[in-house]
Parts: sequence; structure tokens; C-alpha cells
Amino acid sequence: MESFELPLAVPEASPKHVPSSYYYALPVRPIYKSYPVYHPDHEPDGYFEELHSAEPAVVFDEASLVSEGDWIAAGRLVFEAPISYGPVAMTLEEVRDPALFTDTSLPTTPEGIMPFARYVVREKGNVELGQGSCAMCHTRVLDDGNVILGAQGNFPFERIGARSVELDPPPPGVLRMIERALTATPWLEETEVRWGTISDEEINEAVKRAPTGTIIRHGNHLDYPAKIPDLIGVADRKYLDATGLVRHRSIGDVMRYAATNQTLDMLSSYDGYIPLGRDERELPPPGEGFFAGTDSRYSDAQLYALAQFLYSLKPPPNANVPDVQTRRGNEVFDREGCAVCHTPPLYTNNALIPAPGFVPPIEHWDEYDILDATLGTDPTLALRTRRGTGYYKVPSLKGVWYRGPFQHNGAVATLEEWFDPERLSRVPGHEFGLELDEEERTALIAFLRTL
Repeated sequence: MESFELPLAVPEASPKHVPSSYYYALPVRPIYKSYPVYHPDHEPDGYFEELHSAEPAVVFDEASLVSEGDWIAAGRLVFEAPISYGPVAMTLEEVRDPALFTDTSLPTTPEGIMPFARYVVREKGNVELGQGSCAMCHTRVLDDGNVILGAQGNFPFERIGARSVELDPPPPGVLRMIERALTATPWLEETEVRWGTISDEEINEAVKRAPTGTIIRHGNHLDYPAKIPDLIGVADRKYLDATGLVRHRSIGDVMRYAATNQTLDMLSSYDGYIPLGRDERELPPPGEGFFAGTDSRYSDAQLYALAQFLYSLKPPPNANVPDVQTRRGNEVFDREGCAVCHTPPLYTNNALIPAPGFVPPIEHWDEYDILDATLGTDPTLALRTRRGTGYYKVPSLKGVWYRGPFQHNGAVATLEEWFDPERLSRVPGHEFGLELDEEERTALIAFLRTL
């Protein structure tokens, strides 16, 4: 764990995670059998009533896993397994109300299944809405209704959250307490001053601005939501998170990432600040954390299965096939030097690029994969968050045809917008490809959509 993460841009604030004795004292989560959640207008007759007669069943059994296929299948169970049965994003009553789907454009499959949450029976006769799984962030429903597991998700987190606050306002200060725990950086005076004056109304307005495909997750910034990463191809990436926070050296690092990043890192100490600690300074006893993911853990076998499943993910069939135009786009890609950073066949060089205003320490050049360049992109996530290393990693361009929005904070909706010179007036940085004529730009975008 000591070399698992890069130091933060403010090194003394770099997190110290809970000790192994604390971690292994947390209770292991049972992986219960779960059931699909339907749009109320598409739910089969009697379905929800039948769930009340279902027996609880634990479906993850390490002793039964023999082959690689067994481990991958078990990993999917972990990927889809909820870690919370409270109102993380939605309530049971909300998902049974068609208004939720209408008000938030919550996507469903052609069968009417909403794949971001699951019904769970932990006690016969009691059907709960399970949330907070890996699948909640990393599942995408395409326009044709097809589901891509592991993709940059399109669950409308912030629209649903803002709607809930407006329909049922929490007591004054509760929203501030939650968002502070998620995003505060007390070692930075400018952000700490803001937390002293911000209102719940201002927080909710910031939440509503976050586009689908991003999330104001723990460790990020209230005004700069993080783009949800595509996990397809994760086995080929050397750094995880947009800021390259986590080194990926083996499957063990993916396991560590999953263990810490379902909010357990909110019990880490950032120069003495513990986001979900008692008085922000003291760890609660193991198992007594009040936030989803801080009261329990995956077993090592569950984490290994999950990582095997992630490594097995493949991109969906791509209807964008090479033709004369895409071959022209490939020529533009090569001529403009795009391959320097987005090197085939991975379409990334797996390097870190310093954000504007950050000077890498001398020792970093030998220890990490740093490209001596700057792209002029907004440095907020890299410099002013609990995940801010001072760097942004070079993303892969594979799969851009089914992804979006783009840039590390989801500030750009489409590839057309990315290559529009007018973008710079709103979203600075990465000026490559902006001087192409219309024909070349169209060809380049067509090529990128074949990757």
C-alpha cells in the first residue's frame, strides 16, 4: 500500500489509509442473490409480490470456484452486488414510481429493466433496494437499449440527487455535511473558506450542473465532477483515475483500488483530516462507519474475482466500420502526431502529463511515466482535490464511439464539440486538431469512432 498511490500535489496531505488490522476487522459483505429492477410500467404482473416470498440466498461461494470461468462469473456477481440498502441515490418508493424515470431520463433496456440497482432479499418477506455497486457507476445503456457492463456509466446521479433534495429537502446543513465529507480539502485555504459560507441551495445547484457520465465522487471537487472511467481495457492501463492516482502494476492493485474506493478511503487520514472520522479526526471502531462502504469490506476472494471479471471485459460490437473516409482520418491522425500520446494499439502511451501550475519533483521523473509536456487543461482536479497528484493521465481513445462526455471532468459532450475551435472559449487546453478543415475534422472523428 505504501507505493500503491502517487503522492498528492500537496505531499503532506497524501492519504494514510486505515491499517490492515482495522481493515481486516471489518465484517465481510455477503453477496446475496439479487433481482432486476423494472420500470413500473414494464414490471411483469405479480413480480414484486413474488419477491416477498423468495428465500434469502448467498451466491458467492469461494469453495466452488475452480476454473478461470468460475472466477469471472463470480466476479460479475461482486460487480453487481450492492453495498448499501439505504437511500444512496434512490429510495424503494422512488423506483416504483414512473415519475422518477420521466423526470430524470433514467435509462432502461427494451425489457424495461433499470440496470443500475437491484432488488435484494436478505430476510424473507422484506424486499430492499440495493445500491452502490460497481455496476451503478460502470454500466451504460446505449440508445438502442443494449447494456455495456464496465463502460463509462450513464446513470443520472446528479439529476436524481437534485430531484430528491427538491422533493424532500433534508434538514438544514445535512447536504453540506455530506458534500463536505465527499470533497473537502482542509489543507487548501481557498476551499476551506468556501465551506464556511456555502449554502445547501448553492450545493444543489452545483450538483445539478454535473452532466450524466460524471459524478461528484468522494475525493473530487464539488464544481468539477469526475468523468466516470471506462473499465473495458483496464488490464492495459498503468495508472487508474484521471489524475493517475493509483499505480496499476498487477491484479493486486485493482483489488486494492476496489477495496479503498467504495468510500473506505473516506476513513483515510489526509494530514490528520479524516472525512468520515469522528469530529473529522478519529476513526470510528471497525464496522461502525455510518456511510455506505465504511462499515464492511469485500473478502480477498471477492476482490480477486471482481478483478478477474474486470480483466475479462470486452468492448461491444462496433457498427462504425473502416471505409475510405476513416482511412483518410487515420492519415490525419498520423500526420498530426496524435500517436505520440495516443499510441496504437492501445491508443494511449500510458503517461502522466503535469497539469498547469505543477512542477514534478525531480525524483518523480525516474519513478513514474511522465511526459514532458503541458496541455493547458483546467488543473482543478489535479491540484485541488483529495485525488490531485498534479498530473492527468493520457486516456485511451479506444471505445470513444460509445463513451461521453469527454475530458477529465466531462466538460465536453461530443467529439464534434471537442474538435470545434469555439470550445476553447469555454473549455481550454488540448488545442490539437483545432486547425483542421471541415473535411479533415469529419474524417478524423469518423476514424476515432472505429477504435
